[in-house]
Amino acid sequence: MNRLLFALFLICTVGATSCTTRTTIPETYDDSTTFAQANGIPIPAESLKCTQYQFKNLFGAPQTITILEIDSSQRNRIHLASDTILTTTDTLAMRFDALAAINGSYFDMVNGNPICYLRINNKELGINVPQFKTSIHRKYYQYASLCISSNQLLITVPDSAINDERSMPYPNIMTAGPMLRNNNQDVPQKMDRTFVTQRHNRTALGIRQDGSIVLVVADGRFYNEAQGLTLPQLVTLMRWLGCVDAINLDGGGSTTMYLRRQGIINYPSDNGQFDHAGTRYVSSIIYVK
Repeated sequence: MNRLLFALFLICTVGATSCTTRTTIPETYDDSTTFAQANGIPIPAESLKCTQYQFKNLFGAPQTITILEIDSSQRNRIHLASDTILTTTDTLAMRFDALAAINGSYFDMVNGNPICYLRINNKELGINVPQFKTSIHRKYYQYASLCISSNQLLITVPDSAINDERSMPYPNIMTAGPMLRNNNQDVPQKMDRTFVTQRHNRTALGIRQDGSIVLVVADGRFYNEAQGLTLPQLVTLMRWLGCVDAINLDGGGSTTMYLRRQGIINYPSDNGQFDHAGTRYVSSIIYVK
């Protein structure tokens, strides 16, 4: 990365003390310099910029992280898609002739339906499923909403009411979570659950100050190549990438990134092999047209 980015990363790390003390696994100076000085592998992505990084030691473990950057002038090319049956990310992306795609939000792996609010082209396709049938409040991973209209793309924090999204005016809404960055601040994560504290494959979307979009997949469940990230580590990564707002999406075996001319470019883990064949059937995707 260039010297300007390197300087920014160092400033970000030094100035992040108040954020790192909120977690039990803060980043280190060595981590920030390792990331800032990394020479990623460029992956041809037509009009987009895609880079894959392989680290022998980042956050204390091997990591494979792929980053897709979308210029602010192209943010209106980002769309949501879903199917009534579970489908792999690449299959659904090809159906829409997508330039690129990542997996979307959480879903019921048995029935295939979304378990977080989903609206596409003004049609409600999924609602937030509460932890208990009698609950009127949402789950921890339902506290961030990606909202898209013809001239807007933003990430907002919904109210705790189970389907607060119904009052939102946007034709396209995908709820997931938790929120990672909000108004240029790290969002403290709840450290009392393994979903947060254990390393997993992760998928995230972030918005930079200049309006550009960052799509991120961090592979996991491969001891020697990619052990994955905790949520606090993912928060740190999105800060390093300059995101002022960022949302955590479905991860684990769902984590997938697709490019039209390359196919699957990360290392989905459902087949237990460090290759591109372990893709999981999912309910929704975020794609670039």
